[in-house]
Amino acid sequence: MKKTKIIYWIFTGLLAALMLSSCIPEILSTPDSIKFMVQLGYPKYLNPFLGVAKLLGVIAILVPGFPKIKEWAYAGLAFDLIGATYSIIAIGTPASQWIFMPVFILLLVVSYVYYHKKLSGNEQ
Repeated sequence: MKKTKIIYWIFTGLLAALMLSSCIPEILSTPDSIKFMVQLGYPKYLNPFLGVAKLLGVIAILVPGFPKIKEWAYAGLAFDLIGATYSIIAIGTPASQWIFMPVFILLLVVSYVYYHKKLSGNEQ
């Protein structure tokens, strides 16, 4: 396997695992996920919607083909992660509780960059 594909699948797998671990409680509207959304100032009904959107995004980035849908999925996941980071910071959460968020955004960026390297055939 080529280096580009290996890097792509490692980062995409980690990103998918992260997003799945956050979307399942949202879809199920667990008490902790609802408490967190309310703490951020968002309505409870937004929880399952965001969870399903994340799940669809994960499916889109994992399924081969469909390049336009993948672009939209990457954009949606980026909006979710950036919006969540901003929301957590905006309510005054201590940095020790949100400092990991840039790592998740980095996973997304590396996955996206290597997706395009893989598409263009720039194998290393």
